[in-house]
Amino acid sequence: MSTTELRRDLGTWAAASIVVGTVIGSGIFLVPRTMIQRVGTPEMVFVVWIFGGLLSLAGALSYSELAAALPEAGGEYAYLREAYGPLGGYIYSWTQMFVAKSGSIATLATAFFLYLATFFPVLETVFYTVRLPFGSLELRYGQLFAMALILGLAWLNYFGVKIGGEVQVGVTIVKVALIAFIIIAGLFAEASAAAPAAAAGAPAPLTTAGFFAALVAALWAYDGWNNVAMVASEVKNPQMNLPRSLIGGTLAVIAIYLLANAAYFKVLSPEEVANSPRVAAEMMRRILGSPGAAGVSIAAMISIFAALNGSILTGSRVPYAAARDGYFFRSFGRVHPQFHTPWVSILGMSGWAALLVLSGRYEQLFTYVIFASWILYGMTTAAVIVLRKKRPDLPRPYRALGYPWIPAVFVLVALGLVLSTLRDSPVDSLKGLGLIVLGLPFYFYWNRNVRKHV
Repeated sequence: MSTTELRRDLGTWAAASIVVGTVIGSGIFLVPRTMIQRVGTPEMVFVVWIFGGLLSLAGALSYSELAAALPEAGGEYAYLREAYGPLGGYIYSWTQMFVAKSGSIATLATAFFLYLATFFPVLETVFYTVRLPFGSLELRYGQLFAMALILGLAWLNYFGVKIGGEVQVGVTIVKVALIAFIIIAGLFAEASAAAPAAAAGAPAPLTTAGFFAALVAALWAYDGWNNVAMVASEVKNPQMNLPRSLIGGTLAVIAIYLLANAAYFKVLSPEEVANSPRVAAEMMRRILGSPGAAGVSIAAMISIFAALNGSILTGSRVPYAAARDGYFFRSFGRVHPQFHTPWVSILGMSGWAALLVLSGRYEQLFTYVIFASWILYGMTTAAVIVLRKKRPDLPRPYRALGYPWIPAVFVLVALGLVLSTLRDSPVDSLKGLGLIVLGLPFYFYWNRNVRKHV
C-alpha cells in the first residue's frame, strides 16, 4: 500500500461550507409537502423542523467532542472503532459505503434531475422497463443524467481535496445567497388566499406515526451536519475548526430552514403545500410567475450540486479509513501520489452511488438512507459516554455541552426514530438493514487477515 498521506488543505471556510453546503441540498425544496401531509398543520410542521434541528444540534455538540479528540479520516469510523472495537467501526464503514452515504448521493442526484426536468421534460421520459419477479422498474433518461453527474463530481474530487474544498466554498456562497432571495421574496409577499378544496394530498390528522414520518423527512433535510468530521485528517487546526464548523454550521441551517418555511406558508395555504411536489417553485410562481419558478429550479440545482460535491468529498474518506486498518478492500486505502486523495475510494463509492440511482424514487431513497444513518448516529453519540469511561486519558480540547444528558436524549430519540421508521416503512428500512447484515461475513474474513499480521 502507498505510504503517501492525505494533507491538511481545508481551512475554516471550507470546513464550514462542508457543513452548510452538504446539509442544504434538495430537502428544503421538496420535503415540506411530505411533512404537512403527515402532521396536518403549519404549526406542527414548524414543531417538527425545530425538533429535528435541536436533535441535529445535540448530535453536533456531541460529535464536536469526538472530532476534536480524534481528528482522523473517516469521522464516525474512528469514534466507533475506539468505543466498540473494530466491529463497530467496520459496520459504520460498510453501511456508509453501501447504504447511507452512497444512498444519500443517489438521492441528491435524483432530486437534481427532477428539478432539471423543469427545463427539459424529456428527462422524466421512461426509455426502458425492466420486468422483475416482484414488479417492474422504469428507467428514465434523467437517471442516466444523474449517474453522469455523480461520476463527474467524483472526477473533480480525484484531483485534490483543495480543489473540492474551493468548489464547495464557492457554490455554497452562491446557493445561500439564492435561498436568501427566495426567503425575502416570500416573507414580503402577500399572505395566501383562502385554501382550495382538499385534494388527494391534503394534510392528515396528527398521529404519533405521522409525527415520526414527518421527522424522517425533516432529518433527511438536516442530514449531513456530521460530514465535516469525515475529513478531519484534512482540516487545518482541527481542534478549533471542527467544533466551530459543526455547531455554527448546524445553527445556521436551522435558521435558514425555519425562515424558508415561514416564507412558504406566508404565500401558500397548507393544502397548496400538501399538493405541491416543488413547494419553493410553486411559491415563487405565485409571486413572480413562471420566471420565479424557473429561478427556484436553478437555485435548487445549485444547492443540490454543492451537497453532492460535499457528500462525495467527505463520504469517500470512510471506506478509505477502514481499508487503511485492513477492514475493507486494500485498494480503497490508496492515496494518489500527486493529488493526495483517496482516489480509489472516491471512484468506488461514486460508482456504487450511481448504480443506486436506479433503485427507486426520491421518497424511497431518503427513507432508506435515514433509517441506516440514525442507527449509526445513535451509536456514535453514545460513544461520547462510552469513551469518557473507557478512555478518560484521551485529550478533549472540546467537551460536549450538557453532558451526559444531551447525548443520552439524542440516543433515545434516535432509537425511537429507527423503530418508528421500521414500522412505518418496513420494506425500505429492511432493505437498508439487510445490506448492513450482508457485510458481516466480510468483516470476519478481513478480521482474520488483520489478526494474522498482528
